[in-house]
Amino acid sequence: MTRQLYWVVGGDYADTEFTQMVPGTEKVLGPFADEMKARKAWTQMTFNDRTCRNATRRYVIASGTTVLAA
Repeated sequence: MTRQLYWVVGGDYADTEFTQMVPGTEKVLGPFADEMKARKAWTQMTFNDRTCRNATRRYVIASGTTVLAA
């Protein structure tokens, strides 16, 4: 049996190409049991960061599958 899990990951990037993250700014939230909870956390992180107007900060939702013991 498997279960899908979700994380919100991101941080500050060196520039607006978003190819290299600034060390020490990484953030990971989760795991979340469903995508809607992850989306709520993503919305909160994105909204909070818009108040500080940082154009080089980005968050995404990542997902993965875990195998549960029978």
